[in-house]
Amino acid sequence: MSNATNGFEKMRTVAYVVAIVGTFLLMAWLVRTVQRLAGPPPVDVKRIEERKKFRAEADTTGKDALETYFVVDKEKGIYRIPIERALELTVQEWQDPAAARTNLVSRAEKLAEPPPKAPEKPSEFE
Repeated sequence: MSNATNGFEKMRTVAYVVAIVGTFLLMAWLVRTVQRLAGPPPVDVKRIEERKKFRAEADTTGKDALETYFVVDKEKGIYRIPIERALELTVQEWQDPAAARTNLVSRAEKLAEPPPKAPEKPSEFE
């Protein structure tokens, strides 16, 4: 009887192992199928060229913003300067931290102030 029980236990263990391995294989197949069906379409040459073009435009725009002078708001006196010059000015200005801090606060307030109020329309009865 011991041999029959021992053989039964071995068969039961083999059945569990086969069931577990089968379950993993089934899940792997399901995941692969869902990835194939729901995944993005393959990238073709046209899309690659389009992405390269957009990247080049973004790089050019970013490079221009970092390396050129530009008038942002002439009325408020806001200008964009090249990054190298901005770094030089920052180091130069912050030699005196107290003065630099007050200058920075005044410039931030100037930038944040609302535009002047539009003139009121005259009454139609005037």
